[in-house]
Amino acid sequence: MAPQAGITVGGLLRSRPEAFGLPLDLLAGADGLDRAITSPHIQKTGLALAGFHEYLKPGRVLILGESEIRYLESLETAARVSSMRLALTLDVPCVLVTGGFTPPVELIAEAERAGLPLLKTGIPTPTAIAKLTSILEDSLAERTMLHAVLMDVLGLGVLIAGESGIGKSECALDLIVRGHRLVADDTVEMRRRQDTMLIGICPELTRHHMELRGLGVINVKELFGIASTRSSKRIELVVQLERWEAGREYERFGLDEKMTNILGVAVPLVHVPITPGKNITVIGEVIALHYLVKVYGGYSPAEKLNQHMLEVMKRKSAARAWVREDTE
Repeated sequence: MAPQAGITVGGLLRSRPEAFGLPLDLLAGADGLDRAITSPHIQKTGLALAGFHEYLKPGRVLILGESEIRYLESLETAARVSSMRLALTLDVPCVLVTGGFTPPVELIAEAERAGLPLLKTGIPTPTAIAKLTSILEDSLAERTMLHAVLMDVLGLGVLIAGESGIGKSECALDLIVRGHRLVADDTVEMRRRQDTMLIGICPELTRHHMELRGLGVINVKELFGIASTRSSKRIELVVQLERWEAGREYERFGLDEKMTNILGVAVPLVHVPITPGKNITVIGEVIALHYLVKVYGGYSPAEKLNQHMLEVMKRKSAARAWVREDTE
């Protein structure tokens, strides 16, 4: 059988979940740390312990909270062992006991026998589920790498793309000088969250750094301060820098919004032709501000102007028709 895509239980433990407020302790089943978690959705079904195993889904972490532990404790020893043995032989990657409850010794023994990791946390069940779901959503998110620069401009995640040497880093540096924040230069790691959200992240190796041709590598955080960078940002707009081509038609009015597709997520796209002397930085700021006004303010200058022109044309057309009727 081909291995399933996902994160292993061992990988989950190595990802330092305690940094997210979810400390995890391994109680048993260390032989199964290579089991794969393939879904961020958590399952908490006491029915599985009562013999209704069809409610368990493969690849999902099984949560045992207070009600499940109390149910197991209420059973006779033989029934408890039988219930846990059936549940733990199913295709679940691991079991997490929440709320700081002590699992029955039979559960620890059966988990060790089955090679199924048994984890424990002192965090209450609802909080543990929320935190674990968030960790798994990030770990299991579909991702890709793109040669581009990601900036936080006026609170908007702007991805600056274009061919090598066109001036992406220089534009980003100018934006930093003007008070905006660098997320990633040259290489941007993108992750899709919740099917409709793109998160851009700077790889750890190049975080806070930028390459400028003729100068070399600089540390933006050291030069401009801690407020000049951030580690991640949601991508909401793509600015594509292109060399000017004579005779090519470029957008003049702004009514037709172009989109680009990244990891199955549609993101607004603006093409900016590059010519000598053109202030790309100011244009980039205006593009971000225009997007914010349009999307969050509900105001589109192009649509407003178009509507005004149509109204003027209708009034002039009505006036000409009235003149013709009056002279006939």
